[in-house]
Amino acid sequence: MSQHLSQKEIGHRISEFRQFKEFSQEELANQIELSRSSLAQIELGNRKLNVIEFQRIAHVLGFSLDNFLSQDFNIKEVSSGAGQGPLESDDNYRVSEPVLDIRKFSNVLLYILEKCAGKPNVGETLIYKMLYFSDFNYYELYEEHLTGAKYHKLPYGPVPQDVQAIIHKMINEDKSIQRIKTDYHNYKQTRYIPLKKAALQELKASETETLDRVIEQFSDWSATAISEYSHKDIPWLVSKEGEEINYELALYREAPYSVRTYDEENNE
Repeated sequence: MSQHLSQKEIGHRISEFRQFKEFSQEELANQIELSRSSLAQIELGNRKLNVIEFQRIAHVLGFSLDNFLSQDFNIKEVSSGAGQGPLESDDNYRVSEPVLDIRKFSNVLLYILEKCAGKPNVGETLIYKMLYFSDFNYYELYEEHLTGAKYHKLPYGPVPQDVQAIIHKMINEDKSIQRIKTDYHNYKQTRYIPLKKAALQELKASETETLDRVIEQFSDWSATAISEYSHKDIPWLVSKEGEEINYELALYREAPYSVRTYDEENNE
């Protein structure tokens, strides 16, 4: 039986189905001839769908409108198999599950340290937040993972999982960084000093460009300022305490957090 759904509920179902069928926002937007920002607004429930747009989405993702709007909505049952994306049997579906690339993470950390470790304000907290913004900004721009690090919502802001294990290896095995303790404005501060250069051949031009922008934006901030700023970023803001922060949430950022320039269509 069909039911009346709010814009927000329809948008949420479209987002779920898009992820289930392994479409990025960019890919689905291109298929249905909308801008990516318009699709993002539809998924957020901030923009109405007209009948033609709804039919295009149903055709591309492979579902019937009656089943999609039913009270007993279930992604696997609603799918007709007519869409372009492959079906996924795993209930814990994600568009792109982040997988940590330790070599890439280490080189990203070295790159950031090379650029700004000499600044007295750049301690451990600031480094962790710049890693977060580097990873999530890159995902927003390219819908691909930079380091593949997983971040959890913690009281003091997002922190990359396993970061201490990686740092321990870089200090004691790779001898690529050094940990030091300093006083900064009467506070104890943990800092990291690079002993080796990042292997630039391991980083793509798009990755170093993203890193440079993050460093330029945040490397002069205080730990308190960047922590407060990160707490208002959509991915951290809407996640539950202690849970992993979904990279997909970066696609719903708005100014001043969004780093992507959207090509808006005139009539949307």
